This record gives sequence, C-alpha cells and structure tokens, in this order.
Amino acid sequence: MAQPTNTQFAVGVHLLTLLAGTPGQWRDSQSLAQSPATNAAHARRILGQLREAGLVRSHPGPRGGWMLDRDAAAIDLGTVWLALNGEDPVLGVHVPQPDCGVGQRVHRNLIEQDRRARKALLAELARTTVAEVLHEETAAVASGN
Repeated sequence: MAQPTNTQFAVGVHLLTLLAGTPGQWRDSQSLAQSPATNAAHARRILGQLREAGLVRSHPGPRGGWMLDRDAAAIDLGTVWLALNGEDPVLGVHVPQPDCGVGQRVHRNLIEQDRRARKALLAELARTTVAEVLHEETAAVASGN
C-alpha cells in the first residue's frame, strides 16, 4: 500500500487519543511521541497546531506538558483535519501553463473536484470523535486484538 506523504493528521489523531486516555493529566511530548513512532519536536509542532485550534493546552516546565482542552467527545476528526491542514487542497492540483486551454480546463475541473472531495472528506470525518477512536482502541485492547 502506498504511504501518504503527510501524516500529520494520523499523528494528530494518535496524540489526541493518547491524551484522551489520560484526562486531566499533563503528558510530556517525549512520551507522547513514542507511541506514534515520531520524535518529540514533530509531536510538539502538531500539538502546537492543535493548541491554536483550541483542542489542547500546554504548560511549560519540568512538570508541564500537554492535555486536552475539550472533552474528547466534543472533538470530531473533521475539526482535527482542519486544524492540521487548514485550507490546503485534498488533491494535488497543479497549475498549468496560462496559454494551455486543455490545462486550464483540467485545472478548473480538478479544483471543483477538490472542493467536493474536501466537503465529503470533512463530512465523513465529522462523524467520528476522538472519544470514539479511544473507545474502539480500549475495546480492541480488552478483547486482545
């Protein structure tokens, strides 16, 4: 299976799910980064974007770290996607030569396709919350899967 080039969304959901599993506890970026197999600096960059979106909060210092700033049931994955991807296109749409009529038509068509794909993606992601992801993980661990 092909690997995506941008894994921020997956790592962000992973980090939020870890934080949801320890509500009210500060978690340091080093320990959080271990589970999604990333480094602490990358985890902090992602958590910083999630903080800007009001999903997590941070506290500096040796006893500091990160925790959810909302209930996990109030954080849907569409919100996470927007926090980490903003207005970036879903499809990799290139910009054609200005004098190429075919390229201009393809570009307009793909921009419209991207708009619809983004709308569908966000609608689908909004159907799942971080609490539901945590619940699925907790159930899988309990059943030994």
